[in-house]
Amino acid sequence: MDTYFVQKPKMTVAGVSIRTTNEVEMGPDGRLSQLWETYFQSNIAGQIDTAQPEYIYALYTDYESDASGAYTVVIGHEVAVESHVEGSGLMYAAVPESKYMVFTTKKGPVFEVVAQAWGEIWAYFEASTEVRTYTGDFEIYDSRNFDPANTQVEIYIAIK
Repeated sequence: MDTYFVQKPKMTVAGVSIRTTNEVEMGPDGRLSQLWETYFQSNIAGQIDTAQPEYIYALYTDYESDASGAYTVVIGHEVAVESHVEGSGLMYAAVPESKYMVFTTKKGPVFEVVAQAWGEIWAYFEASTEVRTYTGDFEIYDSRNFDPANTQVEIYIAIK
């Protein structure tokens, strides 16, 4: 898996959300696939002023502790102007400015390559010199050429 480092400014992501754990998601009661279905049925990009509507974010934020604790997942878009739409049911999550280590998945079926990449990311950080901050990690999906059977995803991990 290819990696590189980048510094990104703070941003806000608006979308649909759930609170979960990796343990739940690895079992039969995982809820992330349902969250994706909710996202695709919601027309979020049409409800908010998006910075780049073609980019779909899967943001992992509000970590309880580390990769073993609870966290919130927000699937949606980066907002161009921070203006909450009352009554929209959308969650707005702020992501602080951070340095990121970016992991690029191999090409393949989306759920397979993303799950495999996260396994490799967890293993990498168990023995790496880089330290995760757990301030907001995210996957970016480019909807302009998205093919769920053969896609490549970038996963941004906030580090010190």
